[in-house]
Amino acid sequence: MGEDTDTRKINHSFLRDHSYVTEADIISTVEFNHTGELLATGDKGGRVVIFQREPESKTAPHSQGEYDVYSTFQSHEPEFDYLKSLEIEEKINKIKWLPQQNAAHSLLSTNDKTIKLWKITERDKRPEGYNLKDEEGKLKDLSTVTSLQVPVLKPMDLMVEVSPRRIFANGHTYHINSISVNSDCETYMSADDLRINLWHLAITDRSFNIVDIKPANMEDLTEVITASEFHPHHCNLFVYSSSKGSLRLCDMRAAALCDKHSKLFEEPEDPSNRSFFSEIISSVSDVKFSHSGRYMLTRDYLTVKVWDLNMEARPIETYQVHDYLRSKLCSLYENDCIFDKFECAWNGSDSVIMTGAYNNFFRMFDRNTKRDVTLEASRESSKPRAVLKPRRVCVGGKRRRDDISVDSLDFTKKILHTAWHPAENIIAIAATNNLYIFQDKANSDMH
Repeated sequence: MGEDTDTRKINHSFLRDHSYVTEADIISTVEFNHTGELLATGDKGGRVVIFQREPESKTAPHSQGEYDVYSTFQSHEPEFDYLKSLEIEEKINKIKWLPQQNAAHSLLSTNDKTIKLWKITERDKRPEGYNLKDEEGKLKDLSTVTSLQVPVLKPMDLMVEVSPRRIFANGHTYHINSISVNSDCETYMSADDLRINLWHLAITDRSFNIVDIKPANMEDLTEVITASEFHPHHCNLFVYSSSKGSLRLCDMRAAALCDKHSKLFEEPEDPSNRSFFSEIISSVSDVKFSHSGRYMLTRDYLTVKVWDLNMEARPIETYQVHDYLRSKLCSLYENDCIFDKFECAWNGSDSVIMTGAYNNFFRMFDRNTKRDVTLEASRESSKPRAVLKPRRVCVGGKRRRDDISVDSLDFTKKILHTAWHPAENIIAIAATNNLYIFQDKANSDMH
């Protein structure tokens, strides 16, 4: 994906005034479903917007379908914990789709404390001709019923209904940072700063604690859990990352409580690079298994790394996302940007990886050719059929015409949340309150 990239932008559907962005409109998570036909976004206002890909038109069979708003609903409301005198934000931290079992779709959404299971169904017919009810649904006087008729289904305008199926509450003392659906399609896990719980999708009143790193004395706390994910094929394996930059692979067959990991993935620190910020920038903000299940992708503040499950000592690949910020860490610490949590994503064939940066830039790295590109999600690039031009950040010395100086980067414009279509070169980029969808026309089929 690069120079031949066709682009489309869809505004977040709640955006009313382009000049003024409310906190509630800021997108906080983006997730494609397993086929890529649906795309869900969650925002800080507790809302979920689902986009559906339109079918290809008969007049232009090779044109890819656009994504249009399919359904919008309020997933979470602000709450108050009276025991702890704490406000619980409505912000959607994560959305995960469940594999489709029937005509309905299902997804999990979570805020800091409560996970909800939602069912999305379509209705395009309504029954008419009841024997015991009139057209308004009121019961008839039985004495007036003289004959029986067979009710019929009549066509009606398509209605998308979203209903809450289950609410999984009271499982976490600390803020939930990730949820992951197991490949057995029956269980899922949720992780907070110190614990990971295993839930059954049909049981809401209890969960099993599978990781607990809380020390007896909180003063001894040295690291927290930052992200976790199930293996895509082996239902007994999962990984969790920590604020110290390590990954722990756990096997649920070994013990009920997986405090003792099966494998520890950790890169030894280069003493020459040691600084006051070393521990902060080494914290892993996201971990993703490859579709094949052979590799893991992690993101820390300055790099993305690819790990082989068979090699714990060091990553097999390291890519610099924005190394030009290394000299700016002091000011990034002062404005709290150094604590930003960027996500990362694989393409469908695990050959390209993507992650976000500042100034509405996002980066792509081709693992085979070792080429990388910086692209920008902006109003200019969002016109239909516009081509994305590679961007370049200049640190010093000679500047080319389109280069942008590292000193003029806008750190309030950050791309933290990204998603890649599971089978095609279509990506979704959340930039503050806008959702951008880009598509590579030249290489629609990535395999």
